[in-house]
Amino acid sequence: MRYVISGKNLTVSDGLKESIYSKLGKLEKYFTSDTVVYATLSVEKQRQKIEVTIPLKGHTIRAEQSSDDMYVSIDLVEEIIVRQIHKYKTRIEKKSRTNLQPAFIEEDVPESDVRIMRSKKFAVKPMTPEEACVEMELVGHTFFVFRNADTDEVNVVYKRKENTYGLIEPE
Repeated sequence: MRYVISGKNLTVSDGLKESIYSKLGKLEKYFTSDTVVYATLSVEKQRQKIEVTIPLKGHTIRAEQSSDDMYVSIDLVEEIIVRQIHKYKTRIEKKSRTNLQPAFIEEDVPESDVRIMRSKKFAVKPMTPEEACVEMELVGHTFFVFRNADTDEVNVVYKRKENTYGLIEPE
């Protein structure tokens, strides 16, 4: 695997790089040698954060973790990625067969049962993204589906960390 390591508000030391190579190197048994791993280290309000992104053909594996110690964050993010790989093995395999090691593909892992526990129907009202954010706050949800009054397309607003919002629009 190839690593692209960068830092925000932080200089990435050789010790941190070695820790990343050591921990994320355990993922080599799942991926081929041409797989690229992007690791971004940052410091935000005394929190040490690592974001790892592994783009595959047709799928992306992404995890982030923050703690008081960067080395702990690196340990935790590796565990998250391994869980994601095992959980979504069949989906990842179908979309990106060339990036996974053949030995991992042949390994029998029980497929997780995805069960929809509740279904809900509602009218999608035309509104602006700002109005949708207010509506989302009123109902106490972390996301809200609405019809954009400007584009007449279905959009989603979602609540991000630190009380910011995101908007998902179709391409």
